[in-house]
Amino acid sequence: MANQQRLVALFPTCIVDMIYPEIAEATAMLLERAGVTVVVPPGQTCCGQVAFNSGEWRDAASIARRNLKVLCGWGDVVMPSGSCAAMIRHSYAQLFRNDPSLLAATHELAARTYELTEYLVDILGVTDLGARFNGRITIHDACHGLRGLGLARQLRLLLANVAGAQIVEAPEHDRCCGFGGLFSVKQSTISSAMVARKVEMLCATGADVAVTGDASCMTQINGRMSRLGVPMRVLHIAQLLAGTPKGALQNT
Repeated sequence: MANQQRLVALFPTCIVDMIYPEIAEATAMLLERAGVTVVVPPGQTCCGQVAFNSGEWRDAASIARRNLKVLCGWGDVVMPSGSCAAMIRHSYAQLFRNDPSLLAATHELAARTYELTEYLVDILGVTDLGARFNGRITIHDACHGLRGLGLARQLRLLLANVAGAQIVEAPEHDRCCGFGGLFSVKQSTISSAMVARKVEMLCATGADVAVTGDASCMTQINGRMSRLGVPMRVLHIAQLLAGTPKGALQNT
């Protein structure tokens, strides 16, 4: 199917919708640049991951049912988050494993749900979006995208085609930043130690910016960098590819 015939339902995610709407705008811009039609189905809220990870599966199932209804019939579902995509792709099936009618709808939604870089590279076959960044870029591989969806190659292929950029791999680039949603609240001491190590490894590269695929990791790492007075900041991959890093850096 030609890209111009594809309809994409943008699922912004909670943290992007409430804190970083510019990431949603950048995501829509990139998808449109890749030739697809983007819509934002009304009535979206949360993917339900926080409730799911807290053991509140009844609440998570209620949210999942809403999403099954809201996203029904909207074509491919794309989100700027590996964690939310993994929740829909894998965890919804756990919620409805004993409900055959909803399980079928869950599998149907999972089959057309994608993380942004995965969709651009693996589905649309796009690796060059005409982006430019004059500087050194390093990478933080977010846990859910890397381990839940097998994402790493896609982001690097996209960055390899950013004009003017030099990609510098960070030591322990696949190590968790310590956010983990409620983990950072319930296990704050461990979380703080993990993000301290992550910032140390990113700064060791001498890069101008770090790039990741999840806004939650971006928030965690940027918070630590800000408290330390470190000049480096983390950008979402959508921001860098859409050509909005200057404003993004000023707002962190």
